Amino acid sequence: MKIIVIGATGTIGSEVVKALSLKKHEVVGASRGGDVRVTIDDPASVRALFERVRDVEALVCCAGNAAFKPFADLTDADYELGLRSKLMGQVTLARQAKDALRAGGSITLTTGVLAMQPMPGSASISMVNAGLEGFVRAAALEMPRGIRINAVSPPWVKETMVKFGMDPTPGLAASDVAKAYVAAVEGSQQGKILDPAQFLV
Repeated sequence: MKIIVIGATGTIGSEVVKALSLKKHEVVGASRGGDVRVTIDDPASVRALFERVRDVEALVCCAGNAAFKPFADLTDADYELGLRSKLMGQVTLARQAKDALRAGGSITLTTGVLAMQPMPGSASISMVNAGLEGFVRAAALEMPRGIRINAVSPPWVKETMVKFGMDPTPGLAASDVAKAYVAAVEGSQQGKILDPAQFLV
């Protein structure tokens, strides 16, 4: 299967590339700075990606930015970042992919645990993640040509927790999170929000 992975150089994205490659899929890694470039909050950049990479059967997005800071400190620009990047960037990908992917293809987006388990500082991210989950469930009802759309909702990732100086014990390794993306690509789910913990062996 020919698969585009956006955010391929990130903590989760790089593990998704590895996991899909081990399954003998043809993986095209895309990022803001790689050989195949895309900026998800720029619709023209997304269109150019699908014009350059043809005959794609699946799209996985592990990219998207949003601000994490106390509610009282969030600015209009902070909210706009999450809406423009993580929410509408992935919505744009799905809108373009529904026409660009081969029939029966798969779209997998990324939300996050803060949609359902918010914490202080997560107001903007929780809003964006929850909105994205609603979008996935609704868009699945109208996907053409047998295309599936799902999202993975990663918990806190151990590698990210280490970077933030947090105790990584309750987190999940990025390589384990990647298993949920493989399941979304290879499975038959439609309109589902996948919890990586469900795919641990």
